Formats: sequence, structure tokens, C-alpha cells
Amino acid sequence: MRKNPAGRNLAGRNQTGKHQATAPQASRFTKLLYRPFGLLSGVLGGLIASLVFRQGWKHATPYGQVQEDPPKALSTAYSLKEILIVSVIQGAIFALVKTLVDRGGARVFERLVGKWPGD
Repeated sequence: MRKNPAGRNLAGRNQTGKHQATAPQASRFTKLLYRPFGLLSGVLGGLIASLVFRQGWKHATPYGQVQEDPPKALSTAYSLKEILIVSVIQGAIFALVKTLVDRGGARVFERLVGKWPGD
């Protein structure tokens, strides 16, 4: 380990004493190579999120009210409050699933290529 004149460790610091990034930056080629992979995982994530939300919606509707689709923004059968609640839940599910699929896709890409796709 490098040490400064006072004997303190300088691990993870550059010559000016400032911290440097420990993870290497992804090259342009790696980022370019990841684009179709990321696009595919994004589409897959959207499909999974849609399925999860629709199944949740089917189980959340009161017994006897079988509805295939959740309310749309312009639906007159529901109040604004109900539509906003459904939209918030749907958005949270999509964000969670998208994050999980994007992160998982990046890990698979890293295993295949050997480099993290980058920030």
C-alpha cells in the first residue's frame, strides 16, 4: 500500500490525495455493445411488469366485478382519486420490475462479456 509522508494509507487515492473511482469506466465499445442487450431487457421488463400489474389488478377487484383491464385515465366509470391510486401502484410496479430486469440484464452482460456496461 502506498503511504503518505505521515504514514497514512493512500489506497484508492490519486497523487493529489483525492479519491479515485475504484470501478473502471466502461469503454465506448462496451456501451455500444450493451445497447441492443439493454433494449431487449427493457422490452422484456415492460412485458413482465404489465403481466404482474394485470394479475394484481384481477386479484384486487372486488368479487363479482370481473374486469380484464385496469381503469384508463379518461375512464368515466371511476373517480379521479381511484384512477390516481391505480396509476401510482402501476408506476411503482413498473419501476421495481424495470430496475430488477435492468440490473439482472447488466449482470448477465457482465458475465458474457467480462465488463460492466457502465453508468
